[in-house]
Parts: sequence; C-alpha cells; structure tokens
Amino acid sequence: MKISNVPTIDFKTVKTDPSQLKLLDSACRDHGFFLLKNHGMQSTINDMWQASEWFFNQPRKDKLAITRTESIPLGYYDRELTKQKRDLKEVFDFMLPKVDGEDFNQWPEDQDFKNVMLHFFQEASTVAAQTLDLLFYALNNDQITLPVGESKTSNARLNFYPVSDPLDSSDQAKVSELGDMALHHHTDPGILTLLLQDMTGGLQAKSKESGWIDIEPEEDTIVVNLGDAMQVWSNDQYVAAIHRVLKRTNNSRYSTPYFYNPEGNAVLKPIEGLSSESDLYKSFTWKEYIQGRVSDNYEDLGEDDIQIERFRVS
Repeated sequence: MKISNVPTIDFKTVKTDPSQLKLLDSACRDHGFFLLKNHGMQSTINDMWQASEWFFNQPRKDKLAITRTESIPLGYYDRELTKQKRDLKEVFDFMLPKVDGEDFNQWPEDQDFKNVMLHFFQEASTVAAQTLDLLFYALNNDQITLPVGESKTSNARLNFYPVSDPLDSSDQAKVSELGDMALHHHTDPGILTLLLQDMTGGLQAKSKESGWIDIEPEEDTIVVNLGDAMQVWSNDQYVAAIHRVLKRTNNSRYSTPYFYNPEGNAVLKPIEGLSSESDLYKSFTWKEYIQGRVSDNYEDLGEDDIQIERFRVS
C-alpha cells in the first residue's frame, strides 16, 4: 500500500476501526509519521502557543540570561547543530523538575510561563503513554510484556524558526555557518515525539516509497513521529521517522515537540515475541545512546552523532 501523505487518526475511535489501524500501521512501516485528532489537550496547547510566542518575543538579553550549556543542558539556545550544520532556529528546552537531585531547568522570571509549560508537559506525558499503547496495539501483540516510557526522562522544547539569522555578525563569526535547512534531516532518539506545529508548514518526512513528503499542518491535531527506540523495539517493523524543516523565506515558524523517552536505566533491544525475525540489533543502554546523540549539539566534533546502525547485528 503506497503512502502518499500522512494519515489523520481519531484517537477516540481508532482501536475499534480496522481501516484506521491499517492506515496507522502502514504509515509506521513506511515513514513513521501520523496525525492525532480528538486527543483531548487542545485547550492546553492553545495556552502553550501563547506562552511560547511571549517567550521568543522577550528581549534578547533576557533570553541569553538563561542560555543552556553542556553542564546545564536546559534553557535557551540559538546556535544548535544538526548533522554538523547550524540550524536556523531558537529553542527553549525543559523537563519536569527533579524531586531529588539537581534540577537543570532554567525559567524566565514570569511564573505563569513556567506553570503553563509544566501543565502542557504533564498532559503531553499522558497522551504520549496512550499513543505508545496504541502503537503496540497496532502491532497486534497483547500477550507479551512491553516496555514503557518515562516522563521523568522525557523533555520538551519550544522552537522558533525566524526568517533571518538570530545571531549578530560578531556571534556568527564564532560559530558554524548556517546550513541550507532550518533543521537538517535526522531521527529523534527516543520512543516517539508529539509535535505541535503552527500553520506555516515546512516539515517534511522521508518516505520509503515516495521520497520526501510534506507533513501538512492540520488544525487541532498533534503530529506523531516515531523515534529510534521504537525502531529497535519493533525490530525494524516500524521505522524511526527521518525528517527535516525547510527554510521559510517569508514567514517565521513555531513548533513544540515533546520527546517521549525510555526509562533512564532502560536497555534497548528488540522485544522478545514482537517479531518473527531474528534480532537485528544488539542490546545497548538508553543512557549511552542519548549521551552520544547530544554530544555534538554545541560544537562540530568532525563526525556524525551516534545512530542505531552502530548497534545493528552484522
């Protein structure tokens, strides 16, 4: 079955609708993207959009005051690299506050902003867990023990893609040149990503059958894309979504991904009983994988970041 676009799945009815389950399954095997409607968190999403726009419109000095670093990996950033090329974007990263241990969140002084983002995070965590349950249901395996994600290791990000470079000329001279994309092609390392995008467009996915396809914005939906952990767990039955964002010449763009990740001590390997094929991956830990994936976010290390292909059985 050829997938020429991304199916919109009704979260309330999909489990009782074989035609929707077939569309979902086919999309996950071809390019790893689908849209969710009737997800139940639109009011919270609307509040998040308003707060996100407020943040990126703050004076530059206020945003730079909470700049993330390698030692404090949450907060504002405007010079991230993907595939050794600088992306045309500004970001704000956050997680749930840690109850014990060091909390790396950095927040602007406005308490309402923090409250809105944490409420969004909590609702997204619930929807992400339900979406993972749906994916395993689509794979038709109810009789085996399945892994779960963990909100405490998951993270969210506000993205702002401006029309022009946010760095001034002196800062531009210190960092890598901009690439030809707003965000270069990549997969997400975790289980799945819930992505909110505005109506500007520019997101593309790589389909096995059709090449690069547009992920067209659709009102009141959540874009879901599968990550590397899901591809390993499913033993390549479902694919991690290769995606990118094109530069927009006339309009800026906002998006917000919630990255749903495995538990901190999780071992990633094909799930026993989920596939009839022999294991295509050796086991590896989530901790070592995510550390390898983020190691070149701050500077060009001269090589691509770690990918799941490194753990493929030869």
